[in-house]
Amino acid sequence: MPPEAVYIHIPFCTNKCHYCDFTAYVVKGQPVDEYLSALEKEMEMWVRKVPPGRIRSVFLGGGTPTVLTPSQMERLLSAVRRFFPEWSGDLEFTAEANPGTTGPDLLRVMREGGVNRLSLGVQTFRPDLLVRIGRIHTVEDVFRSVEQARAAGFDNLSFDLIFGLPDQRVEDMERSLEQALALKPDHLSVYSLKVEENTLFHLLYERGQLPLPSEDDELAMYQLTRRRLAEAGFVHYEISNFALPGRESRHNRTYWLNEEYYGLGAGAHGYVDGWRHANVRGIREYIRRCRDGRLPVAERNPVPKAEAMENEMILGLRLLQGVDPSRFHRRFGRRVEEIFGKVLTSLFERGLLTERDGRLALTERGLLFGNEVFAAFVGEAEQASG
Repeated sequence: MPPEAVYIHIPFCTNKCHYCDFTAYVVKGQPVDEYLSALEKEMEMWVRKVPPGRIRSVFLGGGTPTVLTPSQMERLLSAVRRFFPEWSGDLEFTAEANPGTTGPDLLRVMREGGVNRLSLGVQTFRPDLLVRIGRIHTVEDVFRSVEQARAAGFDNLSFDLIFGLPDQRVEDMERSLEQALALKPDHLSVYSLKVEENTLFHLLYERGQLPLPSEDDELAMYQLTRRRLAEAGFVHYEISNFALPGRESRHNRTYWLNEEYYGLGAGAHGYVDGWRHANVRGIREYIRRCRDGRLPVAERNPVPKAEAMENEMILGLRLLQGVDPSRFHRRFGRRVEEIFGKVLTSLFERGLLTERDGRLALTERGLLFGNEVFAAFVGEAEQASG
């Protein structure tokens, strides 16, 4: 089937956060309009090469898509509609946004252009911690952005929160959850901090100058999050994601269900026609390649059947509903036990995996040791197929 999901990367930000290793550049002085022209050219090349199906989800990520001006945003959304004209009736169209960058005019253009879901990078409600991690928005900006989004007609809001931040306490996380819930979001993505290379936090960590919470406190923050959001009626549907019933992220399920999608923009990753690819990260190089009529792909690899089967398990087990063995059989013509029998037996015996409603799913213990579970599948399908 042709891809039914589109990811578009806007690699511009007002500033670079201390923990961020995404393809993102401070917007001042950047050739934004040239970049949008290049994006349109890349869309044109991809849809000519692999015509799209009926699009079920579009995701504008970054960076910060809301650093675009209203006219730039209108241009981008018009291009999306032009090159991907067939939309499903229940299309989910998400745009990431930083609090404080969502003025009424921009929000109006976004709603009129088809965006119907806003994902706000809140991260924490502790003011001094926002400064500590390099965010330039304030808690008041969060309140204002939510109010403006509701006024503009957005009825599907998601917040990002981070736990395990420097000097963050369990009670800080509890207050952030309470303040988030008071704003009545429909979805929450709650991630643990990862100290990535090529970030200021990594440099500080190497110097011993990044006072992170203990593992016990970090675990307590995660368990607190699960408990409090369950009490508030949220479904914990993926390791780091919680939603009111029916508000699960359709676009991200594309990734977890190992389905194909277009990945457009500098540094974007895509999965099209059985191949995974990563685009060049540099803005100028991206523009140059698109202008020359070349796909801006830096790396492209076929996904053999064995790797696809492993991905099916590793990605699918992130969902708390787990992996459907009958779906696995339909996709690959092999029974999951035939390929991963020894791994499954081991994981069941260790209490990391269970069978729930006919699906293979993580146990409570498995949820806490997810990386260990996922690693167990690596290389197994190739051996079984060989």
